[in-house]
Amino acid sequence: MTGLRFGYGTNGFANHRLADALTVIAGLGYAGVALTLDHDHLDPFAPGLARRVARTADRLRELGLAVVVETGARYLLDPWRKHAPTLLHDDRKLRLDFLRRAVAVGADLGAEAVSFWSGVRPDDVDHRTAWQRLVDGCAEVTAAATAARVPLGFEPEPGMLVADLAGWRRLHAELGAPPMFGLTLDIGHCRCLEPLPVPDCVAAVAPHLVNVQIDDMRRGVHEHLEFGAGEIDFPPVLRALRAGGYRGLVAVELPRHSHAAPAVARDSLAFLTAADQEGR
Repeated sequence: MTGLRFGYGTNGFANHRLADALTVIAGLGYAGVALTLDHDHLDPFAPGLARRVARTADRLRELGLAVVVETGARYLLDPWRKHAPTLLHDDRKLRLDFLRRAVAVGADLGAEAVSFWSGVRPDDVDHRTAWQRLVDGCAEVTAAATAARVPLGFEPEPGMLVADLAGWRRLHAELGAPPMFGLTLDIGHCRCLEPLPVPDCVAAVAPHLVNVQIDDMRRGVHEHLEFGAGEIDFPPVLRALRAGGYRGLVAVELPRHSHAAPAVARDSLAFLTAADQEGR
């Protein structure tokens, strides 16, 4: 079985400068970081992007942190609409531009993956149109990622057009199963809505995993919880990841815990390390 490498998401360090967040995450002993491109964390639309990306890449190397790029910033593209526009909107060009920029940033950072999702279907867009827009948009992003040699991790997200693993499988098949179109799996989401037990979910999709987010959650409630506050038994989940040969980052996803980021990150790593030992 392979070992696991734990990371932490910068969306859980929203009140820190990026350089400070990276320093804290590395100082706590994490092996990597899930870097959400956002206003204060490597904004891909702000001036001097190439210089800022190069500086961040240097800092990641100095700290020994691996990186995946996340694209779930809430109001980066529109100050009025959370996550909008998505690939499903009429005005989806800005989302496509953002995702292509994320791929380019990922390539320059040496990222292990770039993660994204479908978005929520707008009320004025019918399901068939939304699905076709998603397939077309994913094909464009996949072409860019293939050229840049950066794996994509598409994340099923509760409440979005692609909410579960069945939806990801359908999308993957309709795209022609491209090699660079992989899966981002949020462990909490498995408990929230998947029919199978969480370790079985992991085993079922192990060959497609390029990125894993980890958090606790309760059945039927999409709320990212600190470890031990939900219903997931983690040692079997981590055992399933190792048994499946997963080699990517397993990054803590607690985007609403920035108010206590260092303490939450410290406790999270202690919990995961103990759970990993128990699961061996």
